[in-house]
Amino acid sequence: MTLYDSLVIGGGPAGATAVLYLVRAGCEVAWVERLSPGGQMLLTEAIDNYPGFPDGIKGWELADRMAAQLTHYSPNRYNQAVLSIEVGTGRHAVTLENEQILAKTVIICSGASHRRLGLPHEDKLVGRGISYCALCDGNFFKDQDVAVVGGGNSALEESLYLAKLVRKLYLIHRRDAFRADKIYQDKVFSLTDTIQPVLNTVVTAINGEHTLESLSLRNVRTQEESELKIDGLFVFVGFQPQGQCLPAELALDEQGFIITDAEMRTNLPGIYAAGDIRSKLCRQVATAVGDGATAGHAASIYLEQLHAY
Repeated sequence: MTLYDSLVIGGGPAGATAVLYLVRAGCEVAWVERLSPGGQMLLTEAIDNYPGFPDGIKGWELADRMAAQLTHYSPNRYNQAVLSIEVGTGRHAVTLENEQILAKTVIICSGASHRRLGLPHEDKLVGRGISYCALCDGNFFKDQDVAVVGGGNSALEESLYLAKLVRKLYLIHRRDAFRADKIYQDKVFSLTDTIQPVLNTVVTAINGEHTLESLSLRNVRTQEESELKIDGLFVFVGFQPQGQCLPAELALDEQGFIITDAEMRTNLPGIYAAGDIRSKLCRQVATAVGDGATAGHAASIYLEQLHAY
């Protein structure tokens, strides 16, 4: 069974950066990512808040650049899902789909996925009118009417992308103001011909047997109920952790995200977390890169201390 200095789980910006810092420190690294490197960057049409790109950059392009940088170091890649992590003393056993790997340190960068509304019919209508990725599915609704649910950066960013394609977009948010950065709000409010904000409103039902037909809405102030006929629904109401493989001993917050200190250390020696899987306020590419750098550096120092004894 192969023993590595460090095993990094996840191919997003946090995972890629952690791998970069570890291999540059001379560590023997295993990098586990079931899909192509990039994480949620691959689902983002444009990233315009990452330092160094004054005109923005395509999500897939930034992902490709991060992956290309690592080709100079050739970390050991495993294109498999992680099934479990067994915590040990000085070494940890990580079970993949086809094999088991031992590592002295583990950095968990497994990320988060889009949270669902949790309404009846939602699951069965995914791909039949309901989507969680405008870049993936927006072209299916060209010149049609769609709704976006959410009020944060993701919801407004995706609405701005969809506005280039659709006929009408209803931007539904449960509060009386959006939470997104002002730059996104200004752009949304400027597109009055395409985007119609629907504030103080929640979706109470998703209607349609085989394809999406309409939404049932309720105004949270007036309690007035209405029906909105649409062709597509895009949901951006936050994220939930991708933590199916996490060990039971790992400390999590009430939402299931991993609790760490400022150096990305968890409550378990030799186990670190970085990126969107970590309990924190801001989940952006820039913060994921910072987390990954910190975790990789902290893990390399931990390894030096292990080798000293």
